[in-house]
Amino acid sequence: MAIAPQTEVELREGTVRRRDVAFQADDDVTLRGWLYLPAAATATTPLPAVVVVQGFGGVKEQFVDDVAKTMAAKGLVALLYDHRNFGTSDGEPRQEADPWAQIRDYRSAITYLQTLPEVDADRIGAFGSSYAGGHAIVVTAIDRRVKCLYVQVPIISGYRNGVRFVRSDMVADLRERFDEDRRARFRGEPPATVPMIARDPTADAALPNVEVYDWYQTIEPWRLEHWRNEVTLRSIEMWWEYEPGAYIDRVSPTPMLMVISAEDALTVAEEAFAAYELAREPKQLVVLPGGHFGVYTDYKEHCEQLASDWFVEHLVEPRGPIVR
Repeated sequence: MAIAPQTEVELREGTVRRRDVAFQADDDVTLRGWLYLPAAATATTPLPAVVVVQGFGGVKEQFVDDVAKTMAAKGLVALLYDHRNFGTSDGEPRQEADPWAQIRDYRSAITYLQTLPEVDADRIGAFGSSYAGGHAIVVTAIDRRVKCLYVQVPIISGYRNGVRFVRSDMVADLRERFDEDRRARFRGEPPATVPMIARDPTADAALPNVEVYDWYQTIEPWRLEHWRNEVTLRSIEMWWEYEPGAYIDRVSPTPMLMVISAEDALTVAEEAFAAYELAREPKQLVVLPGGHFGVYTDYKEHCEQLASDWFVEHLVEPRGPIVR
């Protein structure tokens, strides 16, 4: 895999350094992001590292940067980047969330980390939140380079999520729109797009939901500089097709910590509880009060510490070899 040119300027934030990085996916799409390192990190003492990714339509500035910063303060290297087609990363069509392309990119991110002299290539962890929580489950199940997994409010079933967001009498119309978009693309037209969020539950949007919309209104403007309220219609179709929960029993023997918000109606708490029961040991469950966005608001710092401590426990201070 070729490595794209890097910006080596580092931003010092107390005990943490941040480096602008770029790397190429398997199909040569350039992904851009930030590498967080402990201030004392050197090539002579490689450290464990974690790939950190954000959820559906999100960008790296939307709170996962604070997760990565906390990890670096605990002695870990953390890589976060914008998904292809979003934010500062390349890729076409813009604003398209293809879960399987994102999963392949996640694996490219692991490979990129393994090339860095500051990173111990045999101690890599996976972090995923919301839509990317599903990605982290799949990646850990199929890529045995991952030695530790943390997921919070993960999507488990795209289909069962979808039918909760779309009224039953509107599903046939939505499927017809998917088909018409496919015909239009076949004719050479660009993919149709819709707003990502809308407050009206009946609006034409990927996530027409009051809770989602209101949460976005609380985000600081600088975190939205590279975010657009738009996704391709095909992103919704691919969401409906995506079933990461089918991989949950294959995560073992990799240690997994799952964080569920008890009243999560976005990625559906009941689905996450059922998936956790299907997962094999070693595993650990943390249940938080409230809805989906509590992991980014009321319990943000708590979750950052949970994730960091989990990776320190299993990557920095491993209990013993895992037979894989």
